[in-house]
Amino acid sequence: MRQIEDLLEPLTELVEGMPSTEVNIPIVEVAGRGWNILREDVALPPDVLRKSALERNEQWMRKFCEAADVIIAPHGKTTMSPQLFQNQIDAGVWAMTVATLQQLRVCRTFGHRWVVLTNQLIGRQAIDYVASELRNDPSFEFYCLVDSVRGVEILAGALARNPAGRPLNVLLEGGSRGGRAGCRTVEEALTVARAEEVASPHLALRGVEGIEGLNTDPTEASIEDFLRYLVPIAETCARESLFAEGPVLLSAGGSAFFDLVADAFCAADLGRPGQVLTRSGCYISLNAAMYTRAIERLLHRKPALADLGPSPTNALEVWAYVQSRPEPTKVILAAGKRDLSYDVHLPVALHWYRLGEDRVHEVPGEHTIVGLKDQHAHMTVPPDSPLQVGDMVGLGVSHPCTAFDKWQVMFVVDGAYDVAGAIRTFF
Repeated sequence: MRQIEDLLEPLTELVEGMPSTEVNIPIVEVAGRGWNILREDVALPPDVLRKSALERNEQWMRKFCEAADVIIAPHGKTTMSPQLFQNQIDAGVWAMTVATLQQLRVCRTFGHRWVVLTNQLIGRQAIDYVASELRNDPSFEFYCLVDSVRGVEILAGALARNPAGRPLNVLLEGGSRGGRAGCRTVEEALTVARAEEVASPHLALRGVEGIEGLNTDPTEASIEDFLRYLVPIAETCARESLFAEGPVLLSAGGSAFFDLVADAFCAADLGRPGQVLTRSGCYISLNAAMYTRAIERLLHRKPALADLGPSPTNALEVWAYVQSRPEPTKVILAAGKRDLSYDVHLPVALHWYRLGEDRVHEVPGEHTIVGLKDQHAHMTVPPDSPLQVGDMVGLGVSHPCTAFDKWQVMFVVDGAYDVAGAIRTFF
């Protein structure tokens, strides 16, 4: 297995954000360069991660899991950064969650032994890779999903031809009508579960899973209804002794309703040991809109969680220059679709800074990003806006999963925007 240090290939001026005069710098040496974002020591736009927010978010989630008596396997697809994966492992996460074969390979390449694939394991390349890893590494603990008898047959047949040396752990997936994958009825789910029992010893049914955030109507009431649908599947499977030995995993994986997941699954009557697994991935960075509001709603639902300490906060910012102010009420920023996630909400202007000043300002109200081009953001501003050409604006984004994937390297900064390190992503 490669170690984390093996991924730290030298950075060159071809990496976005790097100073033009710096070449072949090992990532481990970035922290010692004395760079500062506001002093223009790096090329704008960079995507930065606030170190204090990352640490705060990790601490809060650890306390939440302890208080709720759940474990977490965060979605690695959010960041695809083995360095952040390792930080999460060090903070006590149970495993990493992935969605694709490539993401699984990244986890395995950098030594992660416990991985959950929250997708059906389909295709010769993927099944053969997993079988080989299970056969060659006794410490590798792997889980994937099934939601059809045909899927069970594909896995069992592939493993009969290419044995893994031990059973493949599977979770039975339930889904909602109009949603993504997953069995739509309890009866359908039980038919799949019984097929898995027949497929022993190639497969071992280890639990029940769903993705509540993909519900077609993601309100609190509909999420609770969906979770109430999943629980009887698990309870019936337990009564029919369809689960393999060991604790029964009950898992759901969104980043907005994990408190409801904990409540519903912890109340399940399995008649045997169970373990609730949440898979929130966006908690590590949060954002300036969607998931920040989700955390606010969570704390409103569960006021007692305020006792866990400072709540998760946004760690992601993209800094860009004011490139033009062609009209009194229009500002053009030098960052666009190539730099900023926009699939859920447009970016939000958070801070601004003028060279030579001694502080960062909060962006006043009525400064609104109204559109993005490839490399430009259009912002509507009031006529008396203080922004002028050459100023820097710190932008918050809405969707972490499509923010990280735009950057090979992201700088980690302290409260003064001194560069304290850098992370590499593998998308």
